[in-house]
Amino acid sequence: MIRASRAIRCDCYHRLVTPEGQTARLLLRPLALDDAAQIQQIFPHWEIVRHLRNTVPWPYPPDGAHRYIEDVALPAIARGNEWHWTLRFLSDPDRIIGYIALVNSDGHNRGFWLALPFHGLGLMSEAAAWATDFWFDALGQPLLRVSKAAANLGSRRISEKHGMRLVSTGEQDYVSGRLPSETWEITAEEWRARKATHA
Repeated sequence: MIRASRAIRCDCYHRLVTPEGQTARLLLRPLALDDAAQIQQIFPHWEIVRHLRNTVPWPYPPDGAHRYIEDVALPAIARGNEWHWTLRFLSDPDRIIGYIALVNSDGHNRGFWLALPFHGLGLMSEAAAWATDFWFDALGQPLLRVSKAAANLGSRRISEKHGMRLVSTGEQDYVSGRLPSETWEITAEEWRARKATHA
């Protein structure tokens, strides 16, 4: 069962601070610059990056994780329109195994990746469900929309499992080239109704 942490308000900036989260097996810890070294070790593998947007540099530079966190993620978090977490086992909270982010934009609101040894264990489904709760309950958003490469079957399965519906198809540029893409979505009402029936 997923336990969503309460969001914390920062009185000085009146902005939603990224909270720590927890699922049955995972700790979702807010992204920090100190995470760069671990991410640099586990992220740049073709099976992880090939279906990510082509904004990911490839080959991945030796300081890629540090540059991304410092120049892209942390400024977006400070602006209050993105929320980023590293994923860790509750039983091993010092070891990063993946990553998930929420983005307040029109076309794409959630992205994630998981280190290769942990694929196929249902871990990202847990993390994505927690993040979806946060999106709807803490942030008060009415709609969650995600776009992905059509060939990204693992991500597609999570969307299907979570009751999302395919609303459009097209093409987008990914690390591996221009590929057919899909957009999936679910409303806050649909998500809450699904949770109530699966409780």
